[in-house]
Amino acid sequence: MRTTSQKFASHLPARCAIAAVALFTSGLAAANVVTFNDTTAGGPTWNRPIAGNPPVVASGVGTNTPYDVNGFSVDQSGSYTFQSTATNPVNWDNYSFLYQFAFDQTQQFLNVLIGNDDNPSIGLSGFTYSLVAGVNYYLVQTGFGNASFGAYSTEIQGPGNITLDSISVPEPASLALVGAALLAALGRRKAV
Repeated sequence: MRTTSQKFASHLPARCAIAAVALFTSGLAAANVVTFNDTTAGGPTWNRPIAGNPPVVASGVGTNTPYDVNGFSVDQSGSYTFQSTATNPVNWDNYSFLYQFAFDQTQQFLNVLIGNDDNPSIGLSGFTYSLVAGVNYYLVQTGFGNASFGAYSTEIQGPGNITLDSISVPEPASLALVGAALLAALGRRKAV
């Protein structure tokens, strides 16, 4: 009868091969990709910032520019790449901004992380940025000037799962109405 150490030794070549495969494949990070299509046409407007890391100056030409917001989160911290392509009209002059925690178009410098125009040419905007798992992020698509708007396709790629919010980011005025309705409902509930 073989001892436990003899049984282990007889399977050592197979165990080493399995360990080597596990070690090799654990170093390969599979990239996750999310692609979505939307439009800024007909959207609310804002005075967008100028590109920066982070942006610190308001635009003098994009003072009333339509925008669209998509919220998302990631489940693994790391470097994520964002690329937006202007699709209709082709190559309209798009711009991308990344916000964390919340987005308020009336306070365009609050929570802004990075912004880009022309990545690498007109009709493309994007950047690479290190994200933290579990944080709410908001990707804002907008235009260079007030007449720059249209449909776009955006790709986000990184090491973790990327979960898009299924609910649009409400406007600040809408939030006030929702808050008032909730307070009224709570007041009625207490009265009962």
